[in-house]
Formats: sequence, C-alpha cells, structure tokens
Amino acid sequence: MKLVAAKVPISTVWTEPDAPREVDAPATAAQPDVAAWAKSMDVESRLGLHGRTLSQLLFAEPVLVRSEREGWSEIVAPWQPSSGDPLGYPGWVPSSHLGELPGSATDPVAVMVPTAPLLAEPAVGAPLMTLSFGTVLASVEQADGYTRVATPDGGSGWLANDVLRSAAEPSTPEDRLRLGGQFLGLEYLWGGTSAYGLDCSGLTHAVSRVLGLRIPRDAHDQADTLENIPIEEARPGDLYFFARPGKEVHHVGFVSPTGMLHASETGKRLEDAPLPDERRTTLVAAARF
Repeated sequence: MKLVAAKVPISTVWTEPDAPREVDAPATAAQPDVAAWAKSMDVESRLGLHGRTLSQLLFAEPVLVRSEREGWSEIVAPWQPSSGDPLGYPGWVPSSHLGELPGSATDPVAVMVPTAPLLAEPAVGAPLMTLSFGTVLASVEQADGYTRVATPDGGSGWLANDVLRSAAEPSTPEDRLRLGGQFLGLEYLWGGTSAYGLDCSGLTHAVSRVLGLRIPRDAHDQADTLENIPIEEARPGDLYFFARPGKEVHHVGFVSPTGMLHASETGKRLEDAPLPDERRTTLVAAARF
C-alpha cells in the first residue's frame, strides 16, 4: 500500500468503480464539481446514491491505496475511523483525484466556514480552488492576515486567517452547535461530508474534525466509540443516537436547546428542531465528547 492525499477539493468515495451513474459525472471528473453535481440532483437521484456512495475525502486528506483498476483506486481513509476496516474508511475513488502527500509542516488548521478560497498569494488574484468546511491543512507561515498552507504534490497556497481554526484550540459544546448551524437548510446528501451536502454522521464527523477531534465516520461506530451517557443527562452539544428494535444505530444528531441539530434524511434539509414522536421512539443512546 502507498500513502497519498486527495488533491481535489472534494472526492466522493464509491462502493465500486462501476457505482457512479451518468448524473454523477461532475463528481467523478478529473476536476470534480461537487457543487454542480449536488445542484443537478432531484430527490429521486439522491435516493439512488444509497448503496453507491460511502463518504467523501477533502483536500489534502491522507489515504492509503490498496489497489488500482482502470483509472480507479481502492483506498482506506485513516482520518475516518470505521469498524469496516482497522486502517480507516474503505472505498473507491478516481485515481486522478489523488496526489503526493503535502510536505511536512506544523500546526494543523481547519476551514471553519462553509467554503473558502485558496489563493496563490495573500489577497491576490483568482482562487486556485475553493475548499470546503472541514478541510484540514498544515500551516507553514503567517503574513498580513493570511496563512500559507502545504498542499499535495509539493505545492502551497494561502487562506485568510478568519476562515481558519487551529486544531489545537480548545472547543466547547457551543462551538459544535455554532459550526453545525452554518448548514441549516442544506439538502441531505447520502455519504456527504462537505459544504455541498451532508448526511447525519457526516455532519457530526466534519464538525468534530474542525475542532481537532477524530471520531468515526458512521453513526453506529460513533455510538460504539464515544463516551455514552444516560439520555436524560444529555446537554446541548452532546449527541443523540437512534436505532430501530434489534437494529444497529442508523441516525445521529447534536443535542440542541431546541431539540436536535441534524441532517435528517434524503429529501429533507438540515434542521434544528424539536424531536418528533417518531424520533423519540427510536432514541436509544446519548454520548459526550
């Protein structure tokens, strides 16, 4: 196996190389346009992603390549722990989306706003690309309100300091709700971990990544890994988990003063709302970071 990194802003992870449909071409292109892909899909197309997509890689995220086949790479993502593989989240991505790991640097920083332009020079010119919330990069230097970060294939770029958060900065429950609340109204996307679409565990995973916490990718693994607490003791910023009788956990959301901040399901939008009766009947656990 070899260790590489995502060199595109967002690379969708698929179950198999033949999983993408015609409508998914913008997501699998050598220079993917995930924003256009998400915008092009109606509810039926989004429902069709079930069993096709698994997760997403963000720019500069490290991955291990297990094998390659006809322009596709079988990978595991170490930053996305999973019970499905001890090395990380498994799946397939286009080989064109991968490049050499960024060079060594210090002080990881994360994009804490929905999207942020990566520039060739501080405050100068058109963006090299637009990065998504949750992107974690190694900082190299600071200058005039900007941070230079290491990028794949030996490059670098600049991000405004006000879009970044240091992974070493202490976090609070309020931080989780504030960061997640930026996406109220965003359409649910099965397998989504980016600003252009999130699923339930993608929301909690991405917010945690910005705050320097590496938690599992899927809801059932989050429930098994994080510190469980009595449901009645849950406070805003904690997590609620949901499961049907005899089944594993299938849904997760942030406890909020209103009820729960969560990405509900395909066809709905991210919301912060009281728990409806059908959710209360499947509420089985709570956890704290």
